Amino acid sequence: MFRWSNWKHLRIPFSFYLMPVFFFALALTPNLSGETLVIVFLALHLFLYPSSNGYNSYFDKDEKSIGGLRNPPKVSVGLYYLSLLFFLIALALGILINWQFVSMLLVYGLVSMAYSHPSIRLKKYAYGSWIVAGFFQGCFTFCMAYAGLSKFGWEVFSKSHVIFPGLLTSLMLWGSYPLTQIYQHEEDAKRGDLTLSLKLGIKGTFSFSALWFLIAGIAFTWFFIDRGQTHVIFAFLGAMLPVVLYFILWFYFVRENPERYVNYSWAMWMNRVSALALNVFFIWYFLENTQVLQVF
Repeated sequence: MFRWSNWKHLRIPFSFYLMPVFFFALALTPNLSGETLVIVFLALHLFLYPSSNGYNSYFDKDEKSIGGLRNPPKVSVGLYYLSLLFFLIALALGILINWQFVSMLLVYGLVSMAYSHPSIRLKKYAYGSWIVAGFFQGCFTFCMAYAGLSKFGWEVFSKSHVIFPGLLTSLMLWGSYPLTQIYQHEEDAKRGDLTLSLKLGIKGTFSFSALWFLIAGIAFTWFFIDRGQTHVIFAFLGAMLPVVLYFILWFYFVRENPERYVNYSWAMWMNRVSALALNVFFIWYFLENTQVLQVF
């Protein structure tokens, strides 16, 4: 279970790409507590997400590059048990918050297991997996983090001031999700997984993502205007500029030579640029919105 190859499949550093959702929830949470912040962060990013990565890797048995692993090692049954151990630790940490947060962690974990488990395998349904992955990694995670950080319960899912910003994160993920599949067409087709990117084709994937990025940008702009934070719009657009430029540059190269530029390296750099830009922006927004620095 504790072989190095199994630990590699947990892809713990890959949690960096999902941190913007946490920092956005942190920026809007009404109750700040250092201890609670650490517990929720560790439960999500050190245990829940790696557990999901490892569990899905075990059933996917990928032979070519996957997110966070250029050359994934062969999986063993030890990976299955290691992923479950990480899941149990995440739930145990959740107990330190409240039972509602534990139940949210449980729901997220079960849905992520359904993504690759052969009895359900949401991954093989193009639009179904796109909707589910974008919603749970975005809106559901935002609400879960918001609830955990403030020690609230499931009632947060009925609050418009929580659901709406949560849906904003899903809009971003619905745009980026197909791009994470674009270099895996051959292996997905071989397994019978009709992913959204495979269904759309290479150029269709870029066009589809561009549309959702535009929708997300407009929605975020409206959100900040509605909160009377027009100055934040310029910071947001500034953070998104390198992401947009990279996307346009990548798409240009792909149109010229898709066989050369549709690969793991370009897709991962798209993830890195967007995650870095969004993490920096939402950390800044957290400091700006909560004015926490004025306490010191």
